[in-house]
Amino acid sequence: MSIKKAALAAALVVTAGLAACATPTPYQPRVTSGAVTGGFSEQKLEGDRYRVSFAGNNLTSRETVERYLLYRSAELTVQQGYDWFETADHRTDRTSRTYVEADQFSRPGFGFGYPYGYWRPAWRYYGPAYGWRTWDPFWGDPFFADRAQIRTVEKFEAGAEIVMHKGQKPQGDPRAYDAREIMANLASTIVRPEAK
Repeated sequence: MSIKKAALAAALVVTAGLAACATPTPYQPRVTSGAVTGGFSEQKLEGDRYRVSFAGNNLTSRETVERYLLYRSAELTVQQGYDWFETADHRTDRTSRTYVEADQFSRPGFGFGYPYGYWRPAWRYYGPAYGWRTWDPFWGDPFFADRAQIRTVEKFEAGAEIVMHKGQKPQGDPRAYDAREIMANLASTIVRPEAK
């Protein structure tokens, strides 16, 4: 197998692997490494008081992170033998990073050396003002010169401090939630990890 074919095969394998990993964080206990990171966690503060959080990866929307936090709060309330909970504190944090990546075709010397050998792209294009032109990165033509891809990656993490209660939820309190009703209403929107 030639070096060019081996490089193409390796690139296809890497691309397929990255595509398989490109999924939003499912509803899962918090995972810090692996294909899909993030998830829920909780910490007991007092007998009926917990700090609950849900962290999403860069493909998980803010809405999903907040919905999963609410669902986990309700699920934890039922698991602990309570009927409803109230939020004592709630926050959603956003982290953002911007990446500037040079276009691989505009890198100096592209096409020389491993793994591409002496292959390099070259294009002809037509412009009404100047007719046919050729672009070749080796000669530094300006057509794609200094191109860059700018990406901004956002991640969200929502957290709440909840207090759990037994009995009937009080009416008219916007911070009070019936745990079983929350679970029933949100169950169809919860995406769990795929079974392995």
